[in-house]
Amino acid sequence: MNPRRSDNHGVTLSPISDATSLGDRGILNAEEFRRMIALERKRSERSRKPFMLLLLDMGDDIPSAKNGRSLGKIVSALSASTRDTDVTGWYSNNCVVGVMFTEISIEEGGSTPSTIITRVTHTLQKNLTLEQFNRVTLSFHVFPEDWDQEAPQGPTSRTLYPDLLQRENGRKLSRITKRTMDILGSLLALVFFSPILLAIAVAVKATSRGPIFFRQPRIGQNGNSFVFLKFRSMYVNNDSAVHREFVQKLIAGKAEAQPSNGNGQGVYKLTKDRRITRVGEFLRKTSLDELPQVLNVLKGEMSLVGPRPPVPYEVEAYDIWHRRRLLEAKPGITGLWQVSGRSRVKFDDMVRLDLQYARNWSPWMDIKILLRTPGAVVLGEGAY
Repeated sequence: MNPRRSDNHGVTLSPISDATSLGDRGILNAEEFRRMIALERKRSERSRKPFMLLLLDMGDDIPSAKNGRSLGKIVSALSASTRDTDVTGWYSNNCVVGVMFTEISIEEGGSTPSTIITRVTHTLQKNLTLEQFNRVTLSFHVFPEDWDQEAPQGPTSRTLYPDLLQRENGRKLSRITKRTMDILGSLLALVFFSPILLAIAVAVKATSRGPIFFRQPRIGQNGNSFVFLKFRSMYVNNDSAVHREFVQKLIAGKAEAQPSNGNGQGVYKLTKDRRITRVGEFLRKTSLDELPQVLNVLKGEMSLVGPRPPVPYEVEAYDIWHRRRLLEAKPGITGLWQVSGRSRVKFDDMVRLDLQYARNWSPWMDIKILLRTPGAVVLGEGAY
């Protein structure tokens, strides 16, 4: 037995034949089981009660009837270690068995997952031969995750999101098209806007002390960090505490709309920020400070269209369901939120727009958002 915690890369799956007889023992097929994982994630987001996904893999790349019989014994043995509310199924049909332990208690030090692992291990020892037991690899994945930004493989385990992996695999051609659009679009933007880029660089450098570009850690797809580029619009050595406090209130739904342009509509953004330079105020109003992000797009860290990438302290304040905006799409320069009211939209509504985009995006949808972006910039809709 080789127990291991989630490595954020899931497990390597290989087909195993001759296990069809397990169907009469109440084990779900892979499609049904993965759908149950997605439903349990959403239930956990609402209830805040975690669950644990346990995966058992024989680790043999060669399909065999022997493995099928071994997995049959494993499924039978697991019934003695699970509750009626737990769900057993194929994570991958006939090769990796999964058990979802619902509504578990995470005690200090993570003792509850350890207790489950110990119970399952003892059960398997009693029901498998020594050879079978030694070939089993057991991994566990707890939701919601800790989102440790320092983890080498990133803060999230893709194993807990088989529905997203299935969606990505079904969009391979569209994703290739999107990446091609990103590369061509960012190269064209660099060429077309080069005189404007140069003029902005001169203006930033001439009117305030400090670098031309503002570099900041941002959180990208799957919670991975990257260095985000903008034209500097603030004075150097400023304190981020004001913005941090406002963001925490905004995410919690406690921020009040700030007056904007005297039109009475208000925006959910700091409008009287003394950290912003005079040139920076113009750049922000026109969104010209965002132009250097085409370099992030070229590097593949961002897309032309997608959710805005947050700073780490924003993610720390996220509710569990807010994290989905970082998992379901690559961050972008513009997006559905930017052309739908921008900072006039409350944070939860912004997340819903991001998730709507992630579910429905297509190359044609990206083109329509890109075509709407110049109008939103010219009108300054929600910008500040």
